[in-house]
Amino acid sequence: MAIHYVYILHSLSHDVYYKGYTTHPELRLEQHNTGQSRYTANKGPWKLVFLCQFANKKEALQFEKMLKRQNRRYLDWLID
Repeated sequence: MAIHYVYILHSLSHDVYYKGYTTHPELRLEQHNTGQSRYTANKGPWKLVFLCQFANKKEALQFEKMLKRQNRRYLDWLID
């Protein structure tokens, strides 16, 4: 049974956050840092700053959707 994750990455060069869903966080971070993701390709290097685990995909995707609607102040609070 897969474990589902929602993550937040921080761009060290552009000072922006990227929120996403995966079942393999280490591999996904590598993909972001090697230009294999269209949105993040030219904004690296990326650092994993938040990781939350979920038992099922539905809950993870609902949380990701909520995160994507949040402002920078909320994300900074969550990460701290």
